[in-house]
Amino acid sequence: MKVADSAQDPERLAEAGLAWLLSSARHGGDGTLHWTTRPSDREPNPVLYSGTSGIVVALLEAYRHFGDSSYGDAALRAARSIAAATSDWELHGLHFGLSGMAFALHAVGERLDDPASTAAARHALDRVRAGFDGTRWGRYLELLSGNAGIALSALALGDQELALLAVEPYTRTAEPTTYGLQWEQRREAGSRLHHVSHGTLGIVAALALVGRAAGRDDLVELARAGAADVVARDEAGPWGFLVPHSDPQASPEKIERYSFGWCHGPAGDAQVFRILRDVDPGGGWQALVDRCWYTVIHSGLPRRLRPGFWDNSGRCCGTAGVLALACDLMAESGGAEAAEFADVLVTDLARRATVDGAGARWSNVEHRRNPSLLEPEYGWAMGNAGIVRELLRFVRLSRGDDPGYSVALPDQSSVTVGGMKRAAAVVTTTPDHVPAR
Repeated sequence: MKVADSAQDPERLAEAGLAWLLSSARHGGDGTLHWTTRPSDREPNPVLYSGTSGIVVALLEAYRHFGDSSYGDAALRAARSIAAATSDWELHGLHFGLSGMAFALHAVGERLDDPASTAAARHALDRVRAGFDGTRWGRYLELLSGNAGIALSALALGDQELALLAVEPYTRTAEPTTYGLQWEQRREAGSRLHHVSHGTLGIVAALALVGRAAGRDDLVELARAGAADVVARDEAGPWGFLVPHSDPQASPEKIERYSFGWCHGPAGDAQVFRILRDVDPGGGWQALVDRCWYTVIHSGLPRRLRPGFWDNSGRCCGTAGVLALACDLMAESGGAEAAEFADVLVTDLARRATVDGAGARWSNVEHRRNPSLLEPEYGWAMGNAGIVRELLRFVRLSRGDDPGYSVALPDQSSVTVGGMKRAAAVVTTTPDHVPAR
C-alpha cells in the first residue's frame, strides 16, 4: 500500500525504512549480518555504494540519532561480514571496493569502540596499497572506483601516505584544455566526464582535500585548474550552473546530456565547490555553490516532468542526494529557501515510499522498461540506506540540533556554521546498553 498518514512524519518514515532494512538482513551462521543489493539477489554485497558497507553507515546514523543499541548491534554484526569479505574482494575503490569497506569498518571501530573492526579496516587498506600498479587500480582514475575515491578514503582513515600515492598520478595524467585540465575516467575511454562520480570534479575534490592535508599547494593548484575546465563548460550562467554529462557525449542513446543530482549534476557540483571554498578561501567558490543551487531549485525536480527526467529517490542520482545539499545550505545559511525546498524534497520522499508491515522502502523507475517500476534496493546509492540517513539528518536540522552526520562520507564537506566547521558528530544520546560484540 502507499504511504500511510503516520509515515508523513519523516522521523517515523526513517524508522520504517530502518525496519525494512533490518527485516531484510541475511543472517550468517556465525551471527553476522549482510545484505544483497535487492531482495531477489542471492550474493552478499559488501560494498559502500549498493551493499552492506553503506547500510552500516546508515545504521550508525540511526544509533546516534535514536540512542537505540539494536542499531549499533546490527552495525557490529554487519561489520563482521564486511571484514570477512576483505580478504577476497578484488576491487579497490571507495564505492565498489576495499576502500569503502575499510571506511565503514573504521567508522564502526571509532563509533562503537570496536578494535576488531579497526584492525579489519587496516587490513583492507593494506590490500588496497598492494594493488596499486604505479598509476591506478584497475582501469579507473575517477571517484567511484578509482584513485580519487581511494585517496579520500585513505585520508579519512588517517593514511596520508596512501592518499598521496593515489593522487600523485594526476600530476602525470592531466590533459590540458583551453581553460584548465581534465582527466580520463578510465583507460581507453573516449569521452571525458565532468562531474563528481566519474569525472573531473571528483578528482578535483580529492586533489583539494589531500593537497590541503599534506600542505601540497601544487595539488591544490591542479584542483583549481580542473575546476576551471568544468566552470568554463557551464551553459546556464550567469545565475545558474549546468554542465553537460560528458564530451563527446557518452552513450547518447541512453544517457541524458544534462542531469541535476549528485552524480552528474549541480547538486554534486556544489558539494565540490563547497570543498574548494573551504580549501581555497577567497576563490569565489561560494558564488558557484549559489549558482548550482539556483539551477537545482529551478529545474522542476522532484516533479517527474518527462519520462527519465527524475525517476530516482536515492542518494546518488535522486532526491535524497539533493536533500543532502539542501540540508548543508540550510545549516550554513539558516535561510528559509533551503528549508522550504528541503520540505518539498522530504514530502516527495514520503509520497513515493511504500509502507506495509515490513516497513518502508523506495522503488526507482526505468522508463525504458515495461513494467517500469524497479525492485527496491537496500543500499546507499539507490535505496533505503541513503534515504534514511538524509531523513534523519533533516529531522535534526528541523529541530535545531547538530547539523552533522554521525559518519560523514569522505566526499562531502562538513558544514560551516557561524564561521566554525561542524564535522561528524559524536554519539550524543545514551544507549540503553553498549552493543554486544
